[in-house]
Amino acid sequence: MANSTASAGHIGARNRTNADIEHWDVESEEFWEREGKRIASRNLWISIPSLLMGFAVWLMWGMITTQMKNLGFPFTIDQLFTLSAIAGLSGATLRIPASFMIKIAGGRNTVFLTTALLMIPAAGTGIALMNPDTPFIVFQALALLSGIGGGNFACSMSNISTFYPKSKQGYGLGMNAGLGNFGVTTMQVVIPLVMTVGIFGALAGDPMQLQSPSGTLIGRIEAGTDTWIQNAGFIWLVFLIPLAFAGWFGMNNLKVVTPNPGNPLSAFGKILGLYGVGILASIAGVWALSVLNMWLALPLTIVLTLILLRLIPGDIKPNIQNQFAIFSNKHTWSMTVLYILTFGSFIGFSAALPLSISVIFGNMMDVAADGTVTRVVNPDAPSALTWAWMGPFVGALIRPVGGWISDKVGGSIVTQIISVVMVAASVATGYVMMLAYNSTDPNAYFAPFLILFIIMFAASGIGNGSTFRSIGFIFNQQQKGPVLGWTSAVAAYGAFIAPRVMGQEIQAGTPEVAMYGFAVFYALCLVVNWWFYLRKGAYIKNP
Repeated sequence: MANSTASAGHIGARNRTNADIEHWDVESEEFWEREGKRIASRNLWISIPSLLMGFAVWLMWGMITTQMKNLGFPFTIDQLFTLSAIAGLSGATLRIPASFMIKIAGGRNTVFLTTALLMIPAAGTGIALMNPDTPFIVFQALALLSGIGGGNFACSMSNISTFYPKSKQGYGLGMNAGLGNFGVTTMQVVIPLVMTVGIFGALAGDPMQLQSPSGTLIGRIEAGTDTWIQNAGFIWLVFLIPLAFAGWFGMNNLKVVTPNPGNPLSAFGKILGLYGVGILASIAGVWALSVLNMWLALPLTIVLTLILLRLIPGDIKPNIQNQFAIFSNKHTWSMTVLYILTFGSFIGFSAALPLSISVIFGNMMDVAADGTVTRVVNPDAPSALTWAWMGPFVGALIRPVGGWISDKVGGSIVTQIISVVMVAASVATGYVMMLAYNSTDPNAYFAPFLILFIIMFAASGIGNGSTFRSIGFIFNQQQKGPVLGWTSAVAAYGAFIAPRVMGQEIQAGTPEVAMYGFAVFYALCLVVNWWFYLRKGAYIKNP
């Protein structure tokens, strides 16, 4: 009788939608068609909107700080830019521990908890924005915590990679990352709109009045207009609460990937411990940036994160040490460089494009009667709020196409082609930026400027799909998850580096220098990709 009861219980668990899966052999076509494809699709379509919310919460500070300035919050411009930088730094740093979560805690446990954790910065930001006298350190802490959304990319991609066979890696990873990246565009469109209406009533408190004009995608908003800036945080709870439930009841842990996830509370403890390490390293990184050069502070932050991970006690330690084996594989390093080319460019340009539009086209050269040249305000300048979303939109939209094409012809061929495009487009963009910056009519150069940036976003989006396809092909089931996480972590520092470099060069009056520098790096990536994957006698041919 006892055996019968146990057997019935096992069958019941196995038949639950969210049960742990013991047998998983997606390289078998028969298994894939019978049940693997259905399970993989269910997990993918819960993962995508969860990742989209992660991007939205991570990058929301660019929009929020713009409106904080318009509402007269008592912070300097430098302080407001610091909030975006803190979020960028922590999002990249948190990807490093997040890349190890799936192997240690299981996919279902990880996606559920990391999605639920986004409610903390979302709700906290909404509450903090209700009062303009909220201390700056509170906003710094919330920006740091919003980096959880950036970190979630690593564990999300590690998880989805395990559900798809090698022949479908481009599709699975391209759909997850490509549609997930729409969080950038979603945030840029949604936040300005929801701030115009008191959609949460008395629950969200009273509006504030704009001290400077603002706007949305559909028009200008004049000073004196009521604005609910707190909705920029609260709006994400509308999506995060049901998504957390969907993750818990609709996703699975794969026992072949995570042999011992433990009970859910144990798994949650491991996830929180890993993110705790990332938070500590991010705090140290923010401090290091205040006293060191950026090119020293960022590597030190990465090294500190890895050291702290090695020091974690308990049963996490051997798992972490085992996964550190990826660093002895030369392909980990070649694919890291190539993913900086693609995702690093996408996320970096997403953050830098609004600044570039505002500074280059917001002012123009004026020649006085005596020949003196001064820089004055451009009264007909194009609005960054109206145009900046287009590049990230195209880059995210086309990413699944990059994965699909790479499944057909090979990832490295696609990466090589987009690298050539990136070299040419970045040189051309730098030249156009130089002409516009020094022009008495910069608006004449705006169309080619925007088109060239969209070309670079499209190329980087296709390359995002091709490089992840290559990673899924090159590495085995045990290593590809951590490698996906590691490469995406290093590339995510583009969200910090690109705006910093481009901003410095634009302010110095030499915007072309930044773009020419990027072109040199892209040319280096051409050589790396050819040497490792395309030349005669390559280590792995066109993965």
